[in-house]
Amino acid sequence: MENKKDYIVRGTAVNGQIRCFAITSRNLVEEARSRHQTSPVITAALGRLLSGGAMMGAMMKGDKDLLTLQIQCSGPVQGLTVTADAFGHVKGYAVNPVVSLPARKDGKLDVGGALDLGVLTVIKDIGMKEPYSGQVQLISGEIAEDLTYYFAASEQTPSSVALGVLMNKNNTVAQAGGYMIQLMPDVEEETIEILEKRLASIEPVTTLLEKGHSPESILTTILDGFDVELSEEKLPVCFHCNCSKERMERALVSLGSKELDDIIKDGESIELHCHFCNSNYSFSIEELKQIKNSLKQ
Repeated sequence: MENKKDYIVRGTAVNGQIRCFAITSRNLVEEARSRHQTSPVITAALGRLLSGGAMMGAMMKGDKDLLTLQIQCSGPVQGLTVTADAFGHVKGYAVNPVVSLPARKDGKLDVGGALDLGVLTVIKDIGMKEPYSGQVQLISGEIAEDLTYYFAASEQTPSSVALGVLMNKNNTVAQAGGYMIQLMPDVEEETIEILEKRLASIEPVTTLLEKGHSPESILTTILDGFDVELSEEKLPVCFHCNCSKERMERALVSLGSKELDDIIKDGESIELHCHFCNSNYSFSIEELKQIKNSLKQ
């Protein structure tokens, strides 16, 4: 299968009454699956949240803005966390990456069953004194519906969110993507009625992608007749973690001299783990002594 690049496209319709985003994210979700060795239902859950997070990140304006989506839930996955910036850099992980559940009656992966009851927290660090934080109950655990509910309840923005991940028989990712259609405050009632009918009849995202649709053609299909204007600029999307040995070293420095002493006295090298990308960083006793000595300077 041709390895197409992941990207987001943005647009507006009906003279700015509608704002829209669409993403193709197969490589992003496959990298997350590969890094975390997730089971299919968790690949689908994390993949949906990564795709949604990437589009919500693209809504932010500032170079240093950071979005965090966090789900805490009673289902076997226990929780999911995704962070995204305004440049298409996304990362995420599941608390429990391997969950095995029977498929739903319609044959689809039971993402709602993996999450069950819980809360979705959206944190936007946009350079203010305190980050903005909004929280809603999960209404289905299927993620797209939960994000739709979040936009309505916390941001007072009526939205339609669709997210999907299609798996190959060997449990790798065949397709992934989604779209967000948002109504602006001045939208006309007639526009809403037509759009609602259109959205009710549109095929699932993964079906559209399997048929060869691009993010652009998904939006033009949904918004056909609405005078849609898509940005010429595509925003590339990728799994990107900014962890490094230097950052881990700073974490060790923050422990302070006494705690570092205790670790050194144990006489064994230590390994620090990054939840987001599953990378490990080893520090020898000699390195730990150097870090401790740097505190004295």
